[in-house]
This record gives sequence, structure tokens and C-alpha cells, in this order.
Amino acid sequence: MGYWRRNISFGFGRGITPAVKYLIIFNTSFFIVQQVLKIDWYNILGLSPASVFKGWIWQPVTYLFIHGNFLHLLFNMLFLWMFGVELERIWGTREFIKYYFLTGIGAGICIALIKFGSMIPTIGASGAVLAVILAFGLTFPEMTLYLYFIIPIKAKYFVLLALAFEFFFTLYPSGDTVSHLAHLGGMVIGMIYLRRDRWLTIGARWMRRQMDRRQVLKQRRLQQEEQRIQAEVDILLDKINRIGLNNLTKEERKRLDEASRYLRERSRQYQAK
Repeated sequence: MGYWRRNISFGFGRGITPAVKYLIIFNTSFFIVQQVLKIDWYNILGLSPASVFKGWIWQPVTYLFIHGNFLHLLFNMLFLWMFGVELERIWGTREFIKYYFLTGIGAGICIALIKFGSMIPTIGASGAVLAVILAFGLTFPEMTLYLYFIIPIKAKYFVLLALAFEFFFTLYPSGDTVSHLAHLGGMVIGMIYLRRDRWLTIGARWMRRQMDRRQVLKQRRLQQEEQRIQAEVDILLDKINRIGLNNLTKEERKRLDEASRYLRERSRQYQAK
């Protein structure tokens, strides 16, 4: 896919930013060393869910730097450069790095949890890169991108399209070697992180509603209990009027005293409010 945007120059138009530059250098260096030395790093540094649960806990990090072939590396680094540079300029290097690894590692953890028994390794920075593209679309929603260099589409709609695409192929795998689960995991974690204030607000409102609901239910139960006790007291008072206090049984006197104390205590609580 190809992309272009107005008013914001991609990558080298204003100079590449530090985090993007070093991520490209590290990923490219890993690939070159792997190719020159003919090292099979897939099972050691790639993310194999079963291996992670056996103690190979570095894999949700190291899988981000391993790529299967040159085109895999090229497109990931190209998209990182195209969409990441402007985000790093706006966010700052520290925040960009935090977001990149949070989403990349988070995508790896999603794979490990969902495919926990699998020994098939997942490799590549695609989960983090898709999260960067998501962040770009949310930051510049009205920016026009060109899909395949031809079809104009606003960034916000492109993000929705990408999410739908990855979700569909996660549910209905096409048999290709692409880890759509990693892509979707990175984008979802990116969405949660970028909208964390909104989620916290929604969560706080939900908690308040639940607390209010519990309070209402508690108050309703207390009122029902008061009505039940008051009805019992009324019966005992009516009996006293008819046959006298001395004719109540020991158990009825005890119950009358307990009910009276309870109702007096509740009355004091209402007055205190």
C-alpha cells in the first residue's frame, strides 16, 4: 500500500527523528547479521507462545526485531518512517518509544495468551507499526492518504478499514503467513492507550453507577426490613391493647424490645442525615 498526505512531509522532508532512525537501524542490523551469518533466530528470538510459558520471556520483545525476508523488513520500516516521524515530533522521543514498545510487546503478549500452546514463531515489527499507523490516523483524522497511490481516503477511515480488515482475518484466517492477530493486538492496545483518559472516565462512571445501584438496593432492603419489623411491632402493640403487657409471652416481650431498639436506632440515623 502507498500513502501520501498534505501539509506534512514524510520522513526525510524535515529530517528523520531519533527514535525512528534507531529503530530502523536496529531492525536492519538484526536482519543483515542474520543473513550474513545464516543464523536461525526464529525459534530463539521469535515469539513462540509455548516457549514464552516455558520461561523464554524475552521473546515478546525480541520478536519485534526479527523479519522473515527483505520485503517484510522494507515495508515495516517504510511505514514506520512514513507515519512515525511526525508522531515523534509531536509526542517527543520518549513518549513515542514508550508507545512503540507498549503496543509491540502488548501484541506479543496477546499472541502468547491466545495461542499459548503453539510452537509456531511470530516475527516482525508489524504489530507496533500498525499501532503507529493507528495513532497517526487518530492524530490527523482528516489527512488524506492515497491507498495504492491512487485511491484517496481520509486517515480516520483508513484506520477503521485497517481495523476491520485485521479483525476479519483474525477470525477467519486466510492461510497466509501474516500474523493478523499481532496486527490487531497492536492496534487495539494502541487504541486503549491513546484513549485511556476516556476509558478511565467511562470506567469511573460505571463504578459510580454500580455503587449508586448497590446503595439503592441496600436502602430498599432496609426499608423493607423496617416495614416488616414495624408491622410485627404493630401486631404486638395491638395485642397489648387487647390483653395487656403482662400477658405477652417472654419471647414476644424480647422481640418487642429488640424491634423498638432497632426502630429507634434507624430514626436517629435518619435525623443525623
